[in-house]
Formats: sequence, structure tokens, C-alpha cells
Amino acid sequence: MLIFFIFLIVLMNIFVAKLNYATSEDALRSAFEEFGTVDSAKIIMDRDTQRSKGFGFVEMPNDDEANQAISSLNETEIDGRTIVVKVANSRD
Repeated sequence: MLIFFIFLIVLMNIFVAKLNYATSEDALRSAFEEFGTVDSAKIIMDRDTQRSKGFGFVEMPNDDEANQAISSLNETEIDGRTIVVKVANSRD
């Protein structure tokens, strides 16, 4: 008898707004890694100019760590700008 295990890892997707246009994905990742494991950090870029749009997303696999990061980083300063951090709305 074959037994299959399916592990579903749900990542908390975090929206980060009001980023400095010069903020790098590494800097964004580093800020969130102070609170736990970061699966990905992505700054959204304008496809024509390749300039940051001033917002991005961070994915964290641990909800407790993600919630701590959200509450701790919201309305704090990164690269001279006060950022907004919240749970991202789903695309459904």
C-alpha cells in the first residue's frame, strides 16, 4: 500500500508600501529577517522604466513571526521613508 503525504506550506504574504525608490530587495529582506525566516522579498518594478514602484511583498512561512514583523515594522523607517506594512489582500 502506498501512502502519499502532501505537505501544504502556506506562506503569509505581506504587503509593504511607501518604500524609498532606492530600497533594494536585500534591504527589505534583511528588515524582515530580524523577525524570522523570509521565503521571498520582492519589490515591484515598473516594466518600462525598471524603477521601483515604491511597494513590494514579503513572504514568511511562520504566521507568528510574520505577524510580529508586521506589527513591529509598520510605520517605521527604512532608507529614510516611513513604510506601511500589512497582510496582503488575496488575488482571488
